[in-house]
Amino acid sequence: MNISEFAHTVGLSADTLRYYEKIGLIDRVTRNASGHRSYGQADLAWLGFLIRLRETGMPIEQMQLYASLRREGDATLAQRRELLESHAARVEAEVQRLQSHLGKLADKIALYRRMEADRVHSAAKEHDHEPSPPRQPASS
Repeated sequence: MNISEFAHTVGLSADTLRYYEKIGLIDRVTRNASGHRSYGQADLAWLGFLIRLRETGMPIEQMQLYASLRREGDATLAQRRELLESHAARVEAEVQRLQSHLGKLADKIALYRRMEADRVHSAAKEHDHEPSPPRQPASS
């Protein structure tokens, strides 16, 4: 795939892809005979993982460290695992924090629903206790 096709496939701009290559997140991309970047399935898999790291809040500096360790090969497996474990722990803490916030929001929503139901119920009671308008005599 050329850069525009690849950018469209992964949901990033061509400029972002060039930037990722410049800062070392993406290895130098192979080029075709005309000198244009040519992306393959391995690039797609790697970019998918980078996007996942970014979407889970991993700082760019840690992403660069991970990419650098990856380039060094199997000798860095333990370091890469530790880096990912540390990040996963931060993501888990954030998920728990957000779950707590979501629970508080659900409590508040439930309170408002009860309050609205009480208002409807009270209004219905008031309506039931209103005197009926006087009846008009039937005309013959």
